[in-house]
Amino acid sequence: MSAVWGKCFDPTGARHGVPTFPWRCAPDGYATLRQLRARGLRPGGQPIAAQVLRPRYRRGPLVAYLYREDLAKQVRPMTARKWAALAKANAARRTCPACRRDAGYVIPISLGMCVPCAYPDDSAA
Repeated sequence: MSAVWGKCFDPTGARHGVPTFPWRCAPDGYATLRQLRARGLRPGGQPIAAQVLRPRYRRGPLVAYLYREDLAKQVRPMTARKWAALAKANAARRTCPACRRDAGYVIPISLGMCVPCAYPDDSAA
């Protein structure tokens, strides 16, 4: 067992406050947020049950929080109003503030406007 693995293995939670496991070594019954979402679940207000750590040398360790699968709840379905609000927000991100046209893509933040408005000389060529 390496020293790095030993620092990441704390199943009782004495060192880190929550049960801690090395990367890819979490026991069954735990899942990350992305894993829960892929199964159509959400944490449902439960606290973090455990964590997995992956050591990095230049910065601190990479942490992924784990939640219990048996306490997870089903994802709430999207309502018609939520779909409409999402469509409106996406349309606003595609609308150029200079020419007021739908660019067909999300306007880059670095430009602040659609590409033809940002570079008018290039479009004439």
